[in-house]
Amino acid sequence: MKIWLSLLEGFEFNLMLFGGTIVCAIPLGLLITFCSMSKFKPLSVLSRIFVWIIRGTPLMLQLFVVLYVPGIVFGVPMKSRLLAAFIAFIINYAAYFSEIYRGGIESIPRGQYEAGQVLGLTKGQIFRKIVLFQVIKRIVPPMGNEIITLVKDTSLARTIAVSEIMMSAENFSKQGIIWPLFSTGLFFLAMCGILTLLFNKLEKKLDYYKA
Repeated sequence: MKIWLSLLEGFEFNLMLFGGTIVCAIPLGLLITFCSMSKFKPLSVLSRIFVWIIRGTPLMLQLFVVLYVPGIVFGVPMKSRLLAAFIAFIINYAAYFSEIYRGGIESIPRGQYEAGQVLGLTKGQIFRKIVLFQVIKRIVPPMGNEIITLVKDTSLARTIAVSEIMMSAENFSKQGIIWPLFSTGLFFLAMCGILTLLFNKLEKKLDYYKA
């Protein structure tokens, strides 16, 4: 019972990291999308370079960069390892989400925008009333995949000594108790299963539009 409680306490850190990343990365990803699609070239180029760097480097490396670089370069050490994990995860997933958003927006036929203009709608009204819900419909599957991947990726926080569930299990394995390490899979399977059901329901609710 004590071991299960320890694993549950560890998984709370995974859930905190997951929830914080989702809440912050989803709107930040949309902001990055608008920047990368901007007609102001310097802004769009910088945004695309940023996304390229984040997507092209391992999340584990980004965790170390966020944790150690502020202290080395600016002389201001990162005091909280959990905060460092939050920052790294938010930046990483915002970059991935931004590409999903961009793909969804660019997949809408140009005729949709032209039809809105014929009706006398502004660009903002066209996006909100015509484009937005079609984009949401198209990005739900890839967003669902990324969010489920995020659940499992939270275990990488142990690389910077955040006491999540895998680190808790590893502490028991050092004592010769191996089964908690394999039991962590039950927590991740349960969480991924719940999210899969939720996204399946969401996809059915958004089934108003068929390409």
